[in-house]
Amino acid sequence: MARTLVELFYDVVSPYSWLGFEVLCRYQHIWNIDLRLRPAFLGGIMQATGNKPPAMLPKRAEYMLKDVKRMAKYYQVPVQISEGDFQRIFGTSTLGAMRFITAIDMTQPRYLEPLSREFWIRFWSQREDISQPENILAVAGQAGLSSELAQKLLEMISSPAVKNRLRETTEEAIKYGAFGMPAVVAHFNGEPHLFFGSDRLELLSSVIGEKWLGPVPSVPSPKM
Repeated sequence: MARTLVELFYDVVSPYSWLGFEVLCRYQHIWNIDLRLRPAFLGGIMQATGNKPPAMLPKRAEYMLKDVKRMAKYYQVPVQISEGDFQRIFGTSTLGAMRFITAIDMTQPRYLEPLSREFWIRFWSQREDISQPENILAVAGQAGLSSELAQKLLEMISSPAVKNRLRETTEEAIKYGAFGMPAVVAHFNGEPHLFFGSDRLELLSSVIGEKWLGPVPSVPSPKM
């Protein structure tokens, strides 16, 4: 049976994207899928679609604090969130980080998963700034990149090639119908199926004919 292509469009500023990322990374070894990680820029999607950050609505921000904490525990992802984080998010641009992640996707894709994870850990577990070059280099080191490679990638983020790739990926997500993140697109039966949010992965499994085993599935033992 042909494998189903599942694309995850994400930005490390989004805690819900981290939740969806970790679950799909677990299921890529269980489901008959090819998982393609698609770093994009949430700010570009919000601007193009007229969407607003959920925390701008006070009651929704109040709910989001509780929701992310519950989801993080249920999904077993170390997201740390507090009321002060909303101002931190509004005051931090992830454009440089997402260009850096895009550069690694273009040149050394084997590092894409661990590098993305380390950016989320730095921003959402350790509550550190990821917009400054020295912090981007520190994240790269934690992900296993050599200092020489990390410096080369840092220089690439201002290149037209990297800027264009990130913009094109963001525009592709919008064409699929994305208005926020995470945006998951499953290519099944000859057409793309868009799912918004980390809480739609059970529905994704139903559409592509796979079994949902919860957010932390156990990997089946090899048959003897």
